Formats: sequence, structure tokens, C-alpha cells
Amino acid sequence: MRKNLLASLCLAFSAGVLQAHADAIPTLNYPAEGQQLQAIGSPEKELPTVTADLWLKVSDGPLQLEGPSFDRAGNLLFVEVFGGQVLKVDPEKKLSVVVPKNALGSAGLAIHKDGRLFVAGLGNFENTGNLTAYKPDGSGKQVIIPASKNHLVDDLVFDSTGGFYFTDFKGTSTQPTGGVYYVPAGGKTIVSILPNLAIANGIALSPDGKTLWVTEFATGLLHRIELKDAKTIAPFGEAVVYRFSGPSPDSMRVDQDGNLYVALYSQGRVLVLNPNGLPIGQILIPGREKGHFLRSTSMALKPDTNEVYLVSNDGSLGEGSAIFRAKGFANAAKLYSHQ
Repeated sequence: MRKNLLASLCLAFSAGVLQAHADAIPTLNYPAEGQQLQAIGSPEKELPTVTADLWLKVSDGPLQLEGPSFDRAGNLLFVEVFGGQVLKVDPEKKLSVVVPKNALGSAGLAIHKDGRLFVAGLGNFENTGNLTAYKPDGSGKQVIIPASKNHLVDDLVFDSTGGFYFTDFKGTSTQPTGGVYYVPAGGKTIVSILPNLAIANGIALSPDGKTLWVTEFATGLLHRIELKDAKTIAPFGEAVVYRFSGPSPDSMRVDQDGNLYVALYSQGRVLVLNPNGLPIGQILIPGREKGHFLRSTSMALKPDTNEVYLVSNDGSLGEGSAIFRAKGFANAAKLYSHQ
């Protein structure tokens, strides 16, 4: 009798344990910090990291800032994409308008060695893309690439001869119709360098002018292009050297050591890669972990310093648009536009 009772108790206990295990389904839980929507993936989260300081609030509304570049007088110029205007911050941090609002859809800015402002324009993002030049005071408007050429000019970089490379902001991740083009000094021809890209976006040139960098916004790819000459890729000279995690690589700049600074749009940070395209550090925008100022589009390195100025906006979260500042690895490259 006692034997049967003990057996019954054991069976009941086992059934209870099994039922408890059945009820305790293995469950994923967010960490104590919450969902961490802006968490940085491994291995990038282990990189040397700094958080930038707020340098200047530009607007209360979420202006889409782009293309920051320093002129020889130390002014920081940049564009506002959807309004088309060119803005300037002088060394005393006074903000002014150089080119008023227009329909050109300014998306990038580079300063020619003669002082002219070359403004890349997406127009209506369909068929009015352009490249337009202005004198330093915003006068003397000159169309360099008209809409009739059928390019959505997003960004550009000059070489040592006065020619320039530009990105064509077209396509999708499954229909890569964008590309990279070169315009020799004088602007008479447009030469295809790298076709079939999925929204070609950022572009940069190494300090020696021999390596061209390009990001694809829609696929998250970084292209490293070794040039035989200005119009020709060297044999076996083109490779995808990095695939970014999450959205989306935007504009780029280089320092004098050849390191590449890439703004990551929708992430509120800048990733820094060495001349071989391997990540070596990052700059974060304050508040990004709570979703603020994620629309980081571009940055400028201040000449003769290692100061990095990042432009971003806060989208619908109410903190407007701003410029942030941190220090990078090396001084700004001696860009051809400033020779």
C-alpha cells in the first residue's frame, strides 16, 4: 500500500514538473535599457567611440541639412535639401542665407579653388536634377549640368585638375540605375565611371587623388575604386570593401591620413574607416539612443584641424536641425577645392 502511494506521489510530482516546464516557454526579453532601437551592432559597438557636442542649433524645424564645406575664410557653408537654399555660418557662428529658397533641390556642396560654390541638386527627385554654380556671395548663377542631361546630381568632389566626380541618385535596391560620373575641367563632357548603382550617394577622393570612394544608399555598400587615370578604373581596381549594418550610408569626407568618415543616415552617427575600408572608430550624436537627430547626412573637416562638424535633423521629434562637433583621428585632407 505504502509502495503504491509512493509511486503515485512520484508520478504526481513528475507530472507537475513537466507541466511547469510546459508553462515556462523560453522567452526573449528586452534588456533593462528597453528596446534599444538605435543599438549599434557587433563588432562596430566595440570600436573607439566619442559622442559629439552640440555646436549650433540651425532651426526649430527639421531642415534636411547636407553638404557642409569650409571656405578659405573659415565660413562653414551647407545646403538645405528640400528648400534648395545655401546657408553659411561665419567664424563667430552667425547664420546667414547665401542662396535663397528655390526649386533646385540642393543635396551637396563643393567649393571650387576659384571660390565658386558648386551645388548639386536633386530637383523634384525625378527629372529636374542639376548642378549649379554660384559666386561666393550667391550671385552669378551658372548651370553646369542641366536637367536635360537626366542626372539626379547628389554629391561631388573635385580632383587636382579642376575636374570633378559626381553621384547620380537613381534606382532602387533591385533596379540599380544610378552611377558615378566624371566631368573634366571645362565641363564639356560627362564620362561614366561606375554604372548600375543603387542610389549612388556619398563620394570622396583620397588625398593623393588615386582612390575614389562611393556609397550606395539603397544597398549599404562601400566601393573602393583605384584609378588608373581620372577617367579609368585601374585593372582589378574596383571592389566592395564594406557592407554597412542598417540604414544607410550617406555623404563622406577624408582626412589627411586617408581615413574615410561616412555619415549613416537614420542612425545618428559617423563611422570612420581606414584607407583599406576597415572600420576604426565612430562619432555618435548625443540623444541618438532615444531616437533624436538620427538623420545624420554629412560632415565637414575643418581645414588645418581634426575637428569634424556633423549636420543632422530631429525629424518629427521636435528638436529641429543642428550642427554637432567632435575631433577625428587626423587633420582635414588638403582638398583640391581649397588649393
